[in-house]
Amino acid sequence: MVFRFRGGLRIEEHKELTESQPIVGLPIPKRVVIPLKQHTGAVLEPLVKKGDTVKVGDKIGDSKALVSSPIHASISGKVVSIEPHPIPTGEVVPSIIVESTEEDPTEEIAIERRKWEELKKEEVINIVREAGIVGLGGAGFPTSVKLSPPEGTVIDTVILNGAECEPFLTCDHRLMLESPDEIITGLQIIMKVVGAKQGIIGIEDNKKDAIELLTNKVRSYENIKVVSLPTRYPQGSEKHLIKAILNREVPSGKLPLNVGVVVNNVQTAYSITKAVCEGVPLVSRVITVSGDGVEKPGNFRVRIGTQFKDILEYTGLKQETKKVISGGPMTGVAQWTLDVPVIKGTSGIIALTKIEEETYPCLRCAKCVDTCPMGLLPLELGNLAEQKRFDDAYRLYALDCIECGSCAYICPSRRPLVHLIRFAKAEINKRRRR
Repeated sequence: MVFRFRGGLRIEEHKELTESQPIVGLPIPKRVVIPLKQHTGAVLEPLVKKGDTVKVGDKIGDSKALVSSPIHASISGKVVSIEPHPIPTGEVVPSIIVESTEEDPTEEIAIERRKWEELKKEEVINIVREAGIVGLGGAGFPTSVKLSPPEGTVIDTVILNGAECEPFLTCDHRLMLESPDEIITGLQIIMKVVGAKQGIIGIEDNKKDAIELLTNKVRSYENIKVVSLPTRYPQGSEKHLIKAILNREVPSGKLPLNVGVVVNNVQTAYSITKAVCEGVPLVSRVITVSGDGVEKPGNFRVRIGTQFKDILEYTGLKQETKKVISGGPMTGVAQWTLDVPVIKGTSGIIALTKIEEETYPCLRCAKCVDTCPMGLLPLELGNLAEQKRFDDAYRLYALDCIECGSCAYICPSRRPLVHLIRFAKAEINKRRRR
């Protein structure tokens, strides 16, 4: 049975641009920018200095903080600089710049075969951490921390998120079609580590080929199943995925583990398999490059640190492009420069030729209220943010906003509600830290 969550909406998907495009490996770049912060948590300390020679897969940044995830060289070459550099989130963070010393780099990481069934829970968690794996759906939370729930916490279910509800993005869809065995193995590894009795792969019903393939693949597993979910945005939000599949509601201010669930993205599960079974750290990921501003849209495996300008030079960027977004158009971040690198949480690059920037006063039509999947009052939160009444915004549960963009999408006045609520949340959190 699939349960409905409150709010949400049907949106134009534009997935036909890339959903039939197989994953293609992008040429290895000659220069990468690897930020020391690509995850939720502490900024890393560099383990290399200018002039050092590194090989692909070498750990080049780490931290002793619990909530952190190390980074690795994604190409072999020389460290030419460690300096502040813009990243797709809009921040400027210290970054390690590596340039290849090869004319035509083709290096790969040596495979270290291991049987995951023979590894202890602590060994798996350590491998996942040392491989630098974080949530690849966009949140970037260190996976090793997610696999280490507090003592006494009972996890009965692991959910793999294959919903991919953002428009344009199809990288997870293609990965499910092309690497189903690795994804299922990743799910089994996660279940073993957290002690879950059942595993569920949730996929929206606009990906019928992936549902059919994975359903056939898991027939022999008694404790794993595939659930077909209605195509409704934001089905891929972990709280709404839990509601839709298990009919459990994560309380305000709590996490999925508080209702006995761990949620991971399918690409995260794939990366866990590569790390645990083959010893491969997270040095690349699959992204979608799409939109009407891209000449050759598709799904590509790219090295972490590859710059947007290099990727768009490969795919072609139309001159009439007016906006380039990192991630999907609903939750992604518009870029002010293409001199930013792909980081671990980069799921796509979307180039658009048409944008609507003119906004109008709020009509108080309450469409945003009806649509909000969290049951909030986006129009009021937007007004409070504009008035800088952050205490009042806090009392209206601004921190519960998942920034899905449903309110801004449905607003007939095109008010930047997500931007305003995000601003309010940042100010609230700043005050709480003080």
